[in-house]
Amino acid sequence: MTVFSIQQGDITKLDIDVIVNAANETLLSGGGVDGAIHRAAGKGLLEECRRLNGCQTGEAKLTRGYNLPARYIIHTVGPVWQQHPPKEADRLLLNCYFNSLRICLKKGLQSIAFPCISTGIFGFPPQRAAQLVVKNVIEFCKIHPGLAQVIFCCFDIESKTLYDQAFHEIVS
Repeated sequence: MTVFSIQQGDITKLDIDVIVNAANETLLSGGGVDGAIHRAAGKGLLEECRRLNGCQTGEAKLTRGYNLPARYIIHTVGPVWQQHPPKEADRLLLNCYFNSLRICLKKGLQSIAFPCISTGIFGFPPQRAAQLVVKNVIEFCKIHPGLAQVIFCCFDIESKTLYDQAFHEIVS
C-alpha cells in the first residue's frame, strides 16, 4: 500500500529514490524547480540531459541524481495553461504524473517526490492542479501497486494548503 504525504520544502534535499523535475522541453535547465535541481545536481546532469534530446509535453525521461540525495531524477514537461483547452491541459498534466509513476514501477523504484508541475510560470491554476493530481495519482497507485511512498513536495505554504485540502476531500 502506498503512503502519501504532502510536504512544504526543497525537493532537492529529499533522500528518496526519485524526485521529479518540472522541466522545459529542452531539458537544459530553466527557472524555478528546474533551475534549483540543475544547480544542486551539478554539471553531470546537464551533460546527460543534452544527450536526451529534449522531452515533449506530458512525457517523462529518467536521469541519474548526481549530487542530489535522490538516486534519480525524472524530468517531465507540464502544459502551458494558455496554450491548450482546459481538458487537454488536464490530460497533459496527468500524463506528466502517470508517465513518471510508470517509470518508477518499470525500474522497481519505491519512492517518488513530485513538485507542483505547471503551476508556476506555466500558469496552470494551482487549485485545479491540486484537485486533479491528488485524486488521480491516488487512483493510479491503487490500480498499479508497487510504490511505497509518494510525496507531493510544495515549495510554498499556499500550494501545500491546496494539496492538503485536495487530499482530505478525497480520503474523507
